Amino acid sequence: MIEQLRDLAVEAALAAGAIQLDGLTTARQISYKGAVDLVTQIDHACERHIAALIAGRFPDHQLLAEEGTTAGQASEYRWIVDPVDGTTNYAHGYPIFAVSIAVERAGELLVGVVHAPLLRETFVATRGGGATLNGRPLRVSRVADLDRALLATGFPYDIRSRPDNNLDHWATFAVRCQAVRRDGSAALDLAYVAAGRFDGFWELTLSPWDMAAGALLIAEAGGQLSDPWGGPFHHLQRACVASNGLIHQQILDTLRINLPPA
Repeated sequence: MIEQLRDLAVEAALAAGAIQLDGLTTARQISYKGAVDLVTQIDHACERHIAALIAGRFPDHQLLAEEGTTAGQASEYRWIVDPVDGTTNYAHGYPIFAVSIAVERAGELLVGVVHAPLLRETFVATRGGGATLNGRPLRVSRVADLDRALLATGFPYDIRSRPDNNLDHWATFAVRCQAVRRDGSAALDLAYVAAGRFDGFWELTLSPWDMAAGALLIAEAGGQLSDPWGGPFHHLQRACVASNGLIHQQILDTLRINLPPA
């Protein structure tokens, strides 16, 4: 069963990626869900196509998707979908965007796929089966010192009004690690931790479709995940700390400088 789920997740991600590539050549219709939180017609087209593929193969499976598409309620299986992770990037033609698809059974992640169509990279993980990039096995980095680490993070869409907007943590890490990057796609940030490109990642305001696929990639690539206080990670939480494991405690200690008690 897990192979069937994986194969369909990859098929759906590749199909949505093709829709994204086609959309780059046409005018993008942009609307806003908040002051800076936008959505395009491509987000909706990708989500509809993914949902249709899942319904055609597993009509009873549940669906949790960013743009609100829902599906069956009877199954213990649920698909967690971000049709375009990095919509702001996509709308501006910045090439860091991806499709993120995960499958869980009774709350346990089984499959994770992150596909970056413009970069031609497909990250795939299955529980107990490892993680790959374009078919090649992935492992997290071996950097053991925060001072030598390249980290990634992101900011909430309501950054202009939210007190805990992550800017204080950004400033603290910027002078304690080698560098910090903000690419605007949490799914790809997590995939890059799994691939050893980033040594760690933190973000405080996320949704399940941002984290689910990438979290399984990291777990299967030998990394570590937690909440910002060092407690257990779950993809239905709002925050995430991910790393190669070697610098995880150093990241938590640095976050604690500005983090309120749990």
